[in-house]
Formats: sequence, C-alpha cells, structure tokens
Amino acid sequence: MTDAKTPLLIKRYASRRLYNTETSDYVTLEDISGFISEGRDVKIVDLKSGDDLTRQYLLQIVAERESKGESVLPVSVLTDLVRSYTSQANSVVPQFLAMSFDMLRDSQSKVMESVTKASPIGQVPGMEAFRAQQEAFFKAMTGGAWAGTTPAPEEPPAAPASEPQEDLDAIKMQLAELHEKLSKLGK
Repeated sequence: MTDAKTPLLIKRYASRRLYNTETSDYVTLEDISGFISEGRDVKIVDLKSGDDLTRQYLLQIVAERESKGESVLPVSVLTDLVRSYTSQANSVVPQFLAMSFDMLRDSQSKVMESVTKASPIGQVPGMEAFRAQQEAFFKAMTGGAWAGTTPAPEEPPAAPASEPQEDLDAIKMQLAELHEKLSKLGK
C-alpha cells in the first residue's frame, strides 16, 4: 500500500493513453477525477519527454465538468481568469485563489471540529445527522477534497466555548484584509 501523501504517478504514452503506475492499468480522466475526489494528489507526466502535464489535465477535467453543466465557476470568475492571463502585469489571481481555497479548507475544518461528538454541542440529539449532512455538503463543495481531512479527536476541547466565534472573527478579519489588498491592486 502506498503513502496517500505521495502523488499518484500517471504516465501518458505517445498514444495519449494514461497509465496508472500503482495499479499497472490504463485510466481515464474520470478515474483521475475520482482519485482527486478521494483526496489523492496526482502527477501526470509524459513518458517520452518527462514533462509534467498535471496542470493541463486538471484544467481539462474542470473544462469537461463545466461543459456537462456542473458549473462551479461563475462566468465572472472565468472572465477574470482570462483577463489575468492576458494582462501584462503580474497577476495576483493565482495567489488569491490559492489563499482563498486554503482559507476555505481551514474554515471547513474548524466548523467540523465544532460540531463533533467531542464538543458539548455534539451531545445534542440529531447533531450526528447534522454533522454528516455538513460533511457531505463540504465534500460536494470541494469536489471531494474534504475526504482527505481527518476528524477531530474524541476528547473534550480544552478551550472555552467562545473559541469558534473568535475563529470566525479572525477569518472575517483576514477576508477584509484580502479584500482591501485586492481593492488597492485594482486601482
């Protein structure tokens, strides 16, 4: 069994077929999308040249999903992405998107930790169903990236009950700072 933190190596042959080096079989873009949804990182390389083709294939997966009506990216975001590629100045879009997704994952983890069985709210009847529903929602919103996270430990939290509100306030402050920085860059 391989380490889930090690990217799954996929080799692209000259025939454009994709080969999973772990299972020694051919895979499709749908298979690769499934690996990623399960929380696994992938690396796709050209067998002959050794070029890293991962970005190209990930963009192709996103494009195919969008064309099938699984719209995640609003037209305004897609437009801004195209503009960021065509502008002469260095774009902050890649860094902003990376930071935004990092913040989303962090806030999801904090929300899920706050509704686990270990917290007092986790003892409320029906909370387990709520937690499962929230986890499914986060998994759907992140395309399965939520599956790679681990649940909170089964011990009571050491911090007072006001901590989730403090975390939320800190996240709001970070978002406000990001918004301010982006506003200044846009001028």
